[in-house]
Amino acid sequence: MRKPDLTGKSVVLGVTGGIAAYKACEVVSRLRKLGADVYVIMTKNACEFVQPLTFETLSNHPVVTDTFERPATWEVEHIALAKRADVFAIAPATANILAKMAHGIADDMLSTTVLATKAPVLVAPAMNTGMWTAAITQENCAVLKQRGVHFVGPDAGFLACGDTGSGRMSEPAAIVDAIAALLCPVQDMAGLRVMVTAGATRERLDPVRYMTNDSSGKMGFAVAEAAMKRGASVTVVAGSVTAPIPAGCEVVRVESTQDLYDVVTTRAPEMDVIIQAAAPADYRFAVTYTEKHKKAHDGQPLVIELIENPDIAAAVGTAKKPGQTLVGFAAETENLHANAAKKLAKKNLDLIVANDVSQPGAGFNVDTNIATLITRDGMTECPLRTKKELAQDILDKVMEIRNA
Repeated sequence: MRKPDLTGKSVVLGVTGGIAAYKACEVVSRLRKLGADVYVIMTKNACEFVQPLTFETLSNHPVVTDTFERPATWEVEHIALAKRADVFAIAPATANILAKMAHGIADDMLSTTVLATKAPVLVAPAMNTGMWTAAITQENCAVLKQRGVHFVGPDAGFLACGDTGSGRMSEPAAIVDAIAALLCPVQDMAGLRVMVTAGATRERLDPVRYMTNDSSGKMGFAVAEAAMKRGASVTVVAGSVTAPIPAGCEVVRVESTQDLYDVVTTRAPEMDVIIQAAAPADYRFAVTYTEKHKKAHDGQPLVIELIENPDIAAAVGTAKKPGQTLVGFAAETENLHANAAKKLAKKNLDLIVANDVSQPGAGFNVDTNIATLITRDGMTECPLRTKKELAQDILDKVMEIRNA
């Protein structure tokens, strides 16, 4: 495997007070061998495990340990390092630093600098199993993931305290690979034209009333953003959404399911990958009114007839071109795998993302999801994770299908 070239890239590495601090020396060494410029910030407790001189020798830069230390050059040190970072990594990341980051506490040089940075942040947790599995630690990690912080590990194994379980810091090679992936993101979708649908459709009864659902667009936008970062040219067809539309993609706005059908079926022939994450309404009103429909005021129930909307995924599947990859979503509340597998076959999909929207942390208008990726060859379970993480899982599977 060809090693990444990190020449010209700056990595700020935070080292906190855990026994795994000695492994951070190898992280610095490996990054330097790949050409990266590495700047180390150590907490006071980290200095009890490894001397700053070790990191200064390996990085060829002074190590920062004190917020109020006079810098060698006149600049506000924590701001200078925050701006200098192309990636900000913390290894090991103790429960203490994770808690500070989750709650915006900036009481030392490391926590102050990471709060100020705009660079991607990667943490490699390392702690006792009890601390890692503690509810508050898991809550803090969930908060950080929702904010876009990247995680590598922790691994399971024999810990320094004598316990065996999760909490062991990932190996330096894995941490460096994760840093390199952020610095040199994979471009395996370069040249591909991708269409992603997102959000809910609205079916109007009259000018002030409509029927819709709770889709926010978060899942579709996460997929679109991930595809762009992997080099694809992305078209987003968005209905009603509450999440911000990612910058850099072509955007087509629609309202009704018929609108969505018209755009998707018209644009589908020019696409290599079509990912239908939108939640179109299955039915529309048989009659729509040009003026507000008034109440009868006679106490009688209002009877409204609904008619079925066109099946967009089925239409795209029927007209599928050679070389196209079609992805659908199945939001279910029962018989998840069986119902999704039927849709996969019936609509001529290559992949369907099935999720039980009744589960906590899954479904509409939340930042996380739980899904099963189903192809004709099998199923891959994706336990609770952020929608951005699931988006990468989906695209990994898409590329696996295309390269098979």
